[in-house]
Amino acid sequence: MVREIAPAEFVARRERGEPLLLLDVREPWELEIASVPGIVHIPMAKVPDRLGELDRATEIVVLCRSGGRSLQVARFLESQGFGSVANLTGGILAWGRDVDPSLRAY
Repeated sequence: MVREIAPAEFVARRERGEPLLLLDVREPWELEIASVPGIVHIPMAKVPDRLGELDRATEIVVLCRSGGRSLQVARFLESQGFGSVANLTGGILAWGRDVDPSLRAY
């Protein structure tokens, strides 16, 4: 079962220096509307072909618009042997609500 992590918890952990990778699986046009710094961007459909770009030793937190696509990708990563994977609860919409209200909702 994929763990969930709230945006504020992710930010707090990253600020403490924990090595977390934020994997944004949205489409490029979505990043133009709202994005956060320090992400690795791989659109959902391209994740299977680009697994080699991800470090299996680093905790990966997957992000999308509202949490549905990211949950699917997180499940996929777990099925591929990634040991530490989490879904960012509520996606970029929750990030904008809880962390950075300047982000445009879409």
